[in-house]
Amino acid sequence: MDILSIVERIGEGPTAAVFGLITGMIFGVAAQRSSFCLRAATIEFARGHLGPKVAVWLLCFSTALVWVQAADLTGLMRSEDARMMAVPGSWSGAIIGGLIFGVGMVLARGCPGRLLVLAATGNLRSVVSGLIFAVLAQMSLHGWLSPVRDDLAAMWITPGGRNVNLIDAAGLPDFSGLLLGFVFAALALWMAKRNRISFRKLFFGAGVGFAVAVGWVLTFALSEVSFEPMQIESLTFTGPSANMLMFFLERPAILEFDVGLVPGVFLGSFLAALVTGDLRLQGFENEVNMRKAMIGAALMGFGGMLAGGCSIGAGVTGGSIFAGTMWAALFAMWIGGMATDYLVDQNRGATRAA
Repeated sequence: MDILSIVERIGEGPTAAVFGLITGMIFGVAAQRSSFCLRAATIEFARGHLGPKVAVWLLCFSTALVWVQAADLTGLMRSEDARMMAVPGSWSGAIIGGLIFGVGMVLARGCPGRLLVLAATGNLRSVVSGLIFAVLAQMSLHGWLSPVRDDLAAMWITPGGRNVNLIDAAGLPDFSGLLLGFVFAALALWMAKRNRISFRKLFFGAGVGFAVAVGWVLTFALSEVSFEPMQIESLTFTGPSANMLMFFLERPAILEFDVGLVPGVFLGSFLAALVTGDLRLQGFENEVNMRKAMIGAALMGFGGMLAGGCSIGAGVTGGSIFAGTMWAALFAMWIGGMATDYLVDQNRGATRAA
């Protein structure tokens, strides 16, 4: 059955939700089995190690680059039509929001995608942090914090009414993104061999990047047969978390890609943990960790919405189509996360040792 037949049978909105569900399930299984997490990679790098966490993150990122750029070159999608490329980007939002998000990511002990994966395995800390993240994201999108977000984002906007494609801006040939993806993949595999990472973890780590490509290709294919304009998008958790929250609070509920994505990630992670025996209830270790997690989740909600996406949405999904502000946001997230680990966790450890 082709996509047009599916649309004719169940409608455009439900089809988009099903595609979100599929994309989310692939991500959920792969992320749960690979322990993919930008926060863990950031801390590892900040402490001077090119260890397994960095290797898995880089493999995911490079896999997304390879698959998405290959899809772009073969006509399975057009990155210039993607939502985050077809609208103006905000350099100021990417930098400020990315830094805030990086701080929150370390305090909360996980990025939004990781929190959702852990919540599905029984981690109550992640459930609470995820809810706070979703509320703050919604407040930053349409609520009390939206004027602050708008003012910060308006400080430095990309010219021409569109985001910047870094490949085009550098005057490089179209295949440059694919080539860079292979270079990053080779570096990731070298690091994986050096750290003796198992083939299973590598396979699932690459699966996270593959899920990003699946989302892009499915939503592009749907947009080609839809009567109404459809957003071309893929994995991200800031906007979808806010939309999922409102899906349960507002009537009538609107089915779209975002509404299927979040449940898909939860279901995929839950099934993967169930099969491997990783389901277990976990809570906050102490009051200090609870406060840090709640503050961190709030910072990620605002910072992610200001930056235009979370560590997955901006860092991997946006990075895979070389959206300029998304690369800036990713870099800022690394800086914010590394600085927070040094100032909060490493210094605390040094003080205790003294």
